[in-house]
Amino acid sequence: RIIAFGPGTSPKSWEEAAKNAVELTGEHLRELRVAEVVEQDLVIANGKVEAYRTKLKVSFKYEGGH
Repeated sequence: RIIAFGPGTSPKSWEEAAKNAVELTGEHLRELRVAEVVEQDLVIANGKVEAYRTKLKVSFKYEGGH
């Protein structure tokens, strides 16, 4: 299965934002397989970058019923 998830956020970098999104997703889904960055943006306040945001598509093993 693949789902969209995010945004992960970070005050430092998109890489850290993506890592945070994966870790948050891992709290709700098991057996994550692959994550693909599908969107990145910035929160800007007073002309300065306040946060990096990353949205992901996450692949995971689905163990559902019918």
